[in-house]
Amino acid sequence: MPVIMGTAGHIDHGKTTLIKALTGIDCDRLVEERKRGITIELGFAFLDLAEDLRLGIIDVPGHERFVKNMVAGAAGIDFVVLAIAADEGVMPQTREHLEICSLLGISTGVVALTKMDMVDEEWLELVREDVREVLAGTFLEEARMIPVSAHTGQGLTELKSEIIGMAREYGVKRRSDLFRLPVDRVFTMRGHGTVVTGTSFSGRLNLGDEVLIYPEGRESRIRGLQVHGKSTDTAGAGLRTAVNLSGLEVSDLERGQVLAHPGTLFPSQVWDLELTCLASARKGIKHRTELHFHHGAREILARIYLLDRDVLDPGDTALCQVRFPSPMVGVYGDRCILRSFSPLQTIAGARIINPLGRKVKRFSREFTLLSELASNQGPDLVLSQLAMAGPAGLSFAELRIMTDLESRELEKILQSLGGKQQAVLFDKEERRYVHGELARELAASLVDHLAIVHREQPMRPGVSRGELGSGWGRALHPKLFHTLLERLLRQGEVVAGQEVVHLPGHRVSLAADQETMRTRVTQMYQGAGLMPPTVKVVAETLDVNEKELAPMLKHLQEQGVLMKVSRDLFFAVSAVEKMKDDVLTFFATHEDLGPAEFKELTGGLTRKFIIPLLEYLDKEKVTMRVGDVRRLRSRG
Repeated sequence: MPVIMGTAGHIDHGKTTLIKALTGIDCDRLVEERKRGITIELGFAFLDLAEDLRLGIIDVPGHERFVKNMVAGAAGIDFVVLAIAADEGVMPQTREHLEICSLLGISTGVVALTKMDMVDEEWLELVREDVREVLAGTFLEEARMIPVSAHTGQGLTELKSEIIGMAREYGVKRRSDLFRLPVDRVFTMRGHGTVVTGTSFSGRLNLGDEVLIYPEGRESRIRGLQVHGKSTDTAGAGLRTAVNLSGLEVSDLERGQVLAHPGTLFPSQVWDLELTCLASARKGIKHRTELHFHHGAREILARIYLLDRDVLDPGDTALCQVRFPSPMVGVYGDRCILRSFSPLQTIAGARIINPLGRKVKRFSREFTLLSELASNQGPDLVLSQLAMAGPAGLSFAELRIMTDLESRELEKILQSLGGKQQAVLFDKEERRYVHGELARELAASLVDHLAIVHREQPMRPGVSRGELGSGWGRALHPKLFHTLLERLLRQGEVVAGQEVVHLPGHRVSLAADQETMRTRVTQMYQGAGLMPPTVKVVAETLDVNEKELAPMLKHLQEQGVLMKVSRDLFFAVSAVEKMKDDVLTFFATHEDLGPAEFKELTGGLTRKFIIPLLEYLDKEKVTMRVGDVRRLRSRG
């Protein structure tokens, strides 16, 4: 099980030298770094502590100009070695690195008092007291403080023993099985092509895997893997990994992108955060403030939207939204760092509580739901995320990044929630779920909608599924609408007729005047045969307007009395059925049916009725048009 150890501390306090003394690896790989004697970029080393335990080590730059590189390396660290030079004591970047580690959720570590060979015992004791005072109230308050010298070797055995103890403690820590590798370097290797490097947050990558570069979504395949400089067929969480990508140029890639499997991450320009302003910040963070935002290896300008206040004061924590100029990919629980413009310094840290946020109004009801996201875990977190998602629901893949749960654990939770009807699976193919309470509210709304239709249109036997879906359910995912309706049908709360659905007990009911109208309209159409009056003529005869007549015509259609053949022409069903029979009888002895034959067959109809009826026969697949004549479709 790999574990990640990071270093932190002020420039020239001996972090890189200490790592070399522990591992034999020089993390200063750049010519400029060796020339200037300072670490600029991230450095990496490893230490095999046992057959089953490899310690990955990230050496971060200490100079204040390179704090953004420190942030990129610190994400994913399990514990930290804070290096403080015994001859200088606590310095500005000591404090800032300590704050950054705290904001990134690092909760334990050890303090190495480096360069102990350069001071006497009395001075060393003064430094101890000073450091202990600075660490008071921080996550390193109770940490061991071990004086060491990379030059003489003093204290290295004791420090290494402490590191092994912490590594074993974190070796049992389970990470998500969602593979993510934030890219911190991109380069070309002769004979191999494009290579990216990074330290994987979680999951596993195998040789030959298909991958995407997020957030852009560029496709590639793994043609080569190295872990800490050695070729391998697989790379797991916490390991320093170099990935040889096929089909991509160096110009396609940049620091800050994320390598992951297809369909596992979801770019978004809005995240919901739990934001903490450092107590040491000179001033609070105002609503809509633009800041340098650090996540993984990515630095981007972003704007903070406070949801329940106008200013977040130093030392306070609040829920907020961050909005990016371009999409980002994150996972629930990821830690982020925010730095001000001027002076350029760390002022806040944040934890992602929703990486697929949508813009919400300040001081709104949704703020309560966000509060639940920040505090819930396990099944409660899944339910809170489903509640926040609303009727759109969330797929299994989306829930993975919304909860950071391991796949098997998430499967068990969803099975349990489904059994209790607290979560409803409505799309088996995409494995999309909706909150159970919302599903019940929507089902009740559908029943209420049918009740209103029955009350307002008593002549209608019900509503067709298509009309119900495109009307009441137009804002819902079609599969969610189908799931809700089928559930109501199984429960008997809704009944399916031949072509419509309706509530149990609903019967078509007509008032006395409507019964009279029904009788008169039926008589007019049945008496007219294949030469019916237009809707306008019927309305004028009954002394009503066409809008008042429309419900009755629809009712008679649904009752199987009338048939709509064109926009303005209704025919008695009995007349049209007889016409169909006459046409089929005609084709028993003829190949073709022309307009003249059809006119004779129907008793001398005019063109006004002939054309709509012939087109109706085509539409009903009784006939098909071939040139100017019709042929029986079954004959081809």
